[in-house]
Amino acid sequence: MNWKKYVGMDVPKATISVAVRDAAGKIAMESVIETKSETILEFFHGLGGTVSVTFEEGTGAGWLYDLLKPHVSEVVVCDPRKNTLLRGGNKNDKVDARKLSELLRAGLVSPVYHGDGGGRALKELARSYLTITKDQTRVMNRIKGMYRSWGIPCAGRAVYAPSQRKEWLERLPEAGIRRRGDHLYEQLDHLRSLRQQARKELIAESRKHSASALLRQIPWLGPIRVALAIALMQTPHRFRTKRQLWAYSGLALETRVSGEYRYANGELQRSGKRSSPRGLNDNHNHDLKNVFKGAATRATASAGPFQDFYNGLIAKSMRPSMARLTLARKIAAITLAVWKKGDPFDGNQLKSQIA
Repeated sequence: MNWKKYVGMDVPKATISVAVRDAAGKIAMESVIETKSETILEFFHGLGGTVSVTFEEGTGAGWLYDLLKPHVSEVVVCDPRKNTLLRGGNKNDKVDARKLSELLRAGLVSPVYHGDGGGRALKELARSYLTITKDQTRVMNRIKGMYRSWGIPCAGRAVYAPSQRKEWLERLPEAGIRRRGDHLYEQLDHLRSLRQQARKELIAESRKHSASALLRQIPWLGPIRVALAIALMQTPHRFRTKRQLWAYSGLALETRVSGEYRYANGELQRSGKRSSPRGLNDNHNHDLKNVFKGAATRATASAGPFQDFYNGLIAKSMRPSMARLTLARKIAAITLAVWKKGDPFDGNQLKSQIA
């Protein structure tokens, strides 16, 4: 008989706690298995029936998703920040696995998108580039922090120039701090070289995707922004509407409203209360937000259809910050439409929306 089973997995590191529920919600099986491919597959092959499984997004979530996908009917990687049920009451691996299986059966898990692995190389190269870039920024901040800790002004970028380093280091009063400066500059040089190499590899890999040449037609989406957009979005078809992309990119407005309806003369009517905006959504992909906001910021300072769109918003008395946000949302919407439809970018369509 083809029984439906709901499997919750808590994946710490060396072992996995598993809880299996039947269609009625009763615990049918519990187990602790080793975090090895052979052991995991052997366990699921022994379940039989129609199996749905869930576990939280984490370090090994991608590997586990690819491992289980061909062997079960459904794999749901869930967002741990939205699993409020796991925060209350007792907490251990066994309890968490039980709660995850309960949430899966009730349809209350919030899924995290995992593709089919076709863009894995580009995604990993994007992660490498972004990580190195952040490391380089940290080292640059440490260099300036070192000088400021001794009361030495260091505004601008001259402090990083190789030709001026000796002069800057001589301003430090002690040998120990000068040696520390040497180490920081060595780190910076190595990271700069590594970042350039990662940048070349990222751009080369992105050009293998057909969407790359298409998205490059959009103003201020250069090779790096296009490569990051493809790597982070993976496919445009995961976003049914532009509003879903805005939410994923941190460009969606969160609103609050209460008491939307009332009864008047025995009929249900809207109360007319306006929703109150609470700012942009917090749960989002920060790197993708930087792609669209960076493109919008550059576009406002350079002639072109996006600057015309921005100036049109300013002419309507919109605040500059809101105009930049609106432009970033517009660039995100255009990116989604161009990628989905495969049509080239047309600046004239954008200009007609300003009027």
